[in-house]
Amino acid sequence: MTNGAVRVVAAGDHFVLPSLITRALAEETDVETRELTLGWPLEPFGPVAEVSEASDAEEELIGALDGAQVLVTQMGPVTERVLEACPALRLVVVCRGGPVNVNLDAARRNGVRVCFAPGRNAAATAEFTVGLLLAALRRIPQAHDLLARQGSWAGATYYTYEHSGLELEDLPVGLVGYGAVGSRVARVLCAFGARVMVYDPYVRGEVHGLRLTSLDDLLRRSAVISLHARLTEETRGLIGARELALLPPGAVVVNAARGPLLDEDALCDALGQGRLSAAALDTYAREPLPPDSRLRPLAGRVVLTPHLGGASRAVAQKAARIAAAEVGRWVRGEPLAHCLT
Repeated sequence: MTNGAVRVVAAGDHFVLPSLITRALAEETDVETRELTLGWPLEPFGPVAEVSEASDAEEELIGALDGAQVLVTQMGPVTERVLEACPALRLVVVCRGGPVNVNLDAARRNGVRVCFAPGRNAAATAEFTVGLLLAALRRIPQAHDLLARQGSWAGATYYTYEHSGLELEDLPVGLVGYGAVGSRVARVLCAFGARVMVYDPYVRGEVHGLRLTSLDDLLRRSAVISLHARLTEETRGLIGARELALLPPGAVVVNAARGPLLDEDALCDALGQGRLSAAALDTYAREPLPPDSRLRPLAGRVVLTPHLGGASRAVAQKAARIAAAEVGRWVRGEPLAHCLT
């Protein structure tokens, strides 16, 4: 914290708008704010620690941060180059669940605190997950495409016993992970009457549904699995060919968490062989989804969305408020709530 007016750069984008950040800051503390709108997209899901070539976004940040002590951003690339060029900078707050767009080593070397905004999209992602699940179970996107885009009533074939979908009531649904998103999904599915089962070795206390101590047991008993684990070295490739083979015939797989939790080739094999009836994915091993992805030809049985789970207006507003609260704590000299450096 410094004496005098604190200068903040609100480097928003087309989702977390600079005006949202400015408004949230004004409600939290008295600072001098400069708004900057960065281009879109800005490699939103990759780390920046190894950035080797200068980018327009870096240059925009460096210019805007001249003399500023605080940066609030969602996607801005806070690289070593940016940190070295902005000696007045003391605090970076990232409006997302983790500061993957900040070079943390360089921040430590330059005495810059780095905060983030956990939990801002938990409700949105949980709701989206349930939407994906319903869409996959009842073939909603495929029926829409046949009728609205192709003008065909052929989707009525889903009103036959052979091709009709599954309903959630009494359906055994396994949740792999029971954090902020998984726990919300569990509550919603229980309200639908689903038979919810949970596997998460790191969660203690009560859960909505039946807690199982073995992932294999969960898979064997689930007509649907939905992934909600964090991506770590331990969980990368958590669901592969062996795990998919444990699911009952005709099972459905949903992943709105992180793409690398799931072996996409193994999933495509299981779908192609008819061992799985459907899948619904919002995240992928490579993003954007490559044109030659094996998932694309399976679109008749796969619901694919472009990482939209956390895209709601409320998420942008929450992210701005969480970030502004951190800035307010820093200005007042209070302990920061979500800080990594």
